[in-house]
Amino acid sequence: MKNLIISILLLSTGFSVTAQSEYETILQQIEANNATLAALRLQTEAQKLSNRTGLAPANPEVEFHYLWGSPYAIGNRTDISVRQSFDFPTAYAHRSKIANLQNSNAELSYKAERLNILLSAKQASIELVYYNALLKEYAVRLQNAGRIAEAYKIKLDKGETNILEHNKAQLNLTTVQAEVTQIETERTALLLELKRLNGGKEIVFSNDVFSANTLPTNFEEWYATAQNKSPVLQYVRTQIEIEQRQVKLNRAMGLPKFSAGYMSEKIVGEHFQGVTVGMSIPLWENRNRIKQAKAQTQATEAILEDSKVQFYNRLQTLYIKANALQQNAQKIRQSFTANNNEPLLKKALDAGEISLLTYLLEIEFYYNAISKALEAERDFELAVAELSVVEM
Repeated sequence: MKNLIISILLLSTGFSVTAQSEYETILQQIEANNATLAALRLQTEAQKLSNRTGLAPANPEVEFHYLWGSPYAIGNRTDISVRQSFDFPTAYAHRSKIANLQNSNAELSYKAERLNILLSAKQASIELVYYNALLKEYAVRLQNAGRIAEAYKIKLDKGETNILEHNKAQLNLTTVQAEVTQIETERTALLLELKRLNGGKEIVFSNDVFSANTLPTNFEEWYATAQNKSPVLQYVRTQIEIEQRQVKLNRAMGLPKFSAGYMSEKIVGEHFQGVTVGMSIPLWENRNRIKQAKAQTQATEAILEDSKVQFYNRLQTLYIKANALQQNAQKIRQSFTANNNEPLLKKALDAGEISLLTYLLEIEFYYNAISKALEAERDFELAVAELSVVEM
């Protein structure tokens, strides 16, 4: 139970972010088509019906006796009895309340599984944005590498360069082509994963720009709001209330049970009929049940306190990580925007002012900066996705 509570807690945070619309369409499709969610929905409804089963009194009992007399002269005897048993009246109220609370928690358990699936879908979508952006960037690199390789082939044919420079250009082109193939493979795998989550239906997603998400300026203020809104903290509180009700139910079950009914007895020339009343005194059946229920309540209260601590620490860690990633991505973007030497390097290479090796080494700094920026933006989005999952 503790692991279930903690896992749901980590998936149930309120987080205010912007520009989420590009993921909403995919998540809506997956929620509508995901086979696991459909099965879980049916399972939840079955569980709710199960929780409401057994709340009514026990079935009435009907008995019929036909007894042959011996000697024959005394005649036969016919007995009929109808009897209904009842627990102490307060037990039914406690059972009904427990069933309602259990149904509320069944819905929260379903929501936790739903959030797990949608979080996986959103994480795959974020990775897909990353690979779409990377593929777009590598299309430029591939074009540039192809242009250089073709130019050095022409130069080699004209005797204007040597075979070493030509081979460098061809190797650079082959390397970029291999990287593009790898990126396309990763992108295809992510599309297949989204297809699986979408019940086998294709998903089209070509977005290559990350959302303009923002973090709250004050974590403590945001956390106070998130904690108050968290449906899973309510799950644990409801579980405690269920167990407190169970204590009361066990007390009620320790009170006498009653039965009432009708009985008829017929023999030759005589007929007896009337009401019957009975009482069952529970001396041994419920022994130690109240103590066990109280102990379970105390254990769940301890789990709640522990879960709150883990909830806070987990969110604080994600917040710090997301904040650092956001700043890192911004710094890298600003740096290579302000210090972009790509046009100058291309111009110098075409003019023969620098060697191909120098060009490739220098341009690699620019390419690495772009890749690092995309990685930081992706990791920031992934961290925000965990914080904002409850909004799905």
